[in-house]
Amino acid sequence: MPKLPRKAWQLLGLLGVAELFDHYDQALLSLALPQIQRDLEIPEAMLGTIGGIVRAGALFAIGLTVLADRWGRRRLLLVTIIGLTLSTLATAFVRTPAELVIVQCIGRLFMAAESMLAVVVIAEELAARDRGFGLGIMGALGSLGYGLAAGVLALVNLLPFGWRALYAIGVLPLLLMAWFRRSLKETRRFEQHARDRPVATGLRDHLRPLMSLAVMYPGRTVALCAAIFPYQVAGASVYYLVSKTLQDVHGYAPGQVTALYLIGGAVGITGNVVAGSLGDRIGRKRVMFGFVILFATAAAGFYNASGWLLPPLWIAMTFTNTGVSVMFSALGAELFPTSYRSTASGLRGLVSALGSVTGLFAESALYAALGSHALAITAMLPLAAVAACVLAWFVPETARRELEAIAPER
Repeated sequence: MPKLPRKAWQLLGLLGVAELFDHYDQALLSLALPQIQRDLEIPEAMLGTIGGIVRAGALFAIGLTVLADRWGRRRLLLVTIIGLTLSTLATAFVRTPAELVIVQCIGRLFMAAESMLAVVVIAEELAARDRGFGLGIMGALGSLGYGLAAGVLALVNLLPFGWRALYAIGVLPLLLMAWFRRSLKETRRFEQHARDRPVATGLRDHLRPLMSLAVMYPGRTVALCAAIFPYQVAGASVYYLVSKTLQDVHGYAPGQVTALYLIGGAVGITGNVVAGSLGDRIGRKRVMFGFVILFATAAAGFYNASGWLLPPLWIAMTFTNTGVSVMFSALGAELFPTSYRSTASGLRGLVSALGSVTGLFAESALYAALGSHALAITAMLPLAAVAACVLAWFVPETARRELEAIAPER
């Protein structure tokens, strides 16, 4: 473990708390899916479609990340935290599947933007040798949100209003807003860039970060997108249907799902830190190639196994997937200059959301054709190999290099 300065640990703790509640909301839709489905009378064949529409909310997050390249990371991060909190609370009061989709779509917009901006802040503030580790720590803290969601899931049949009470808990970040506003500072790199750039005089200047994506480093942009998209298509349905599969196919009670997420997840989420640290030491590309292949293998095993094999396969799946997520986050911020780093991170989120939406819609179509969620998910997992090959051959290495050396302004 590197010796980070106190200021860096404070920043990681602050953003980790924000990520925790981000992941809490994200986990609830999957974990409480059987209860939500029964209460709102959602047809079985529509589950993948609804999940895809909800994920589509993240497509619009790039609008907020573009603004962050003009107005600053801090201001937009505070906006996303407030927006996510209010949408989580609103979910507790939905009455129909349509209302659920609308509110969760809005939540995914703020959720995606918050995660992408948090990554940019870490990348810009930590030293080159520590970026991967820092992103891993933030990812691990964020993953505790899954543990929190799993913990309260055990009480879903005891709490007043059932699954709705789980979403009402999501109001807690509003109570921490004063701490966020006081402690969160603008990044030094953005402040320097803001001083050096010309004053924006029109719409063209405000949209310049978007134009830069196409003209400054187009090869990197295409390569990163070509790796992210197939990986998300392959893995989108994997976690979305875990809780439902455990409960409906293997007879797990909500409390048993909670135990798996709390005990197994304590091991699984260390993939964030392990991948981040290894990425700093031996390179992002090597770590990502191995973790992508192992994730697909573990996911295929999980959906085609039974009995005692399920927990270790789920742990392996979680360990590798969290590691891949950290590495994609690092690359999305490191490969591009400060002038449009948030916009590039937003593009990463946009492509990721497109892949997820495509994968979930494809799962619904394959379920109709194959008659099984397990077969539908397994059929898409080979796409992960495409992502691994693109990463190995076309994406530049960024480990232990200063951001200005990786992507100088042009």
